[in-house]
Amino acid sequence: MRCPVEGLKEPCKVHGSLARAGKVRGQTPKVQKQDKKKRPKGRAYKRIQYNRRFVTSVVGFGKKRGPNSSEK
Repeated sequence: MRCPVEGLKEPCKVHGSLARAGKVRGQTPKVQKQDKKKRPKGRAYKRIQYNRRFVTSVVGFGKKRGPNSSEK
C-alpha cells in the first residue's frame, strides 16, 4: 500500500486489523423494532413544528437552546 502523501519517509499504517471488523455489532444482542405511533404529515406536522419552535419555547438569557438539547 502506498502512502497518498508524497515526500513522507515512513510508510502509511492501517488503523487496526480487519479481522476484528464488526466485533461490537456482532456481540450486541438483537432487539426487535417496536411499533411506533404514526407521525402527522403535511399541515398537521407543520403545526407541531410551529408550536415546538415558537409557542412553547422559553425565552431566557444567553444562547438559544438547540432542538436536540437535553437541558431543562
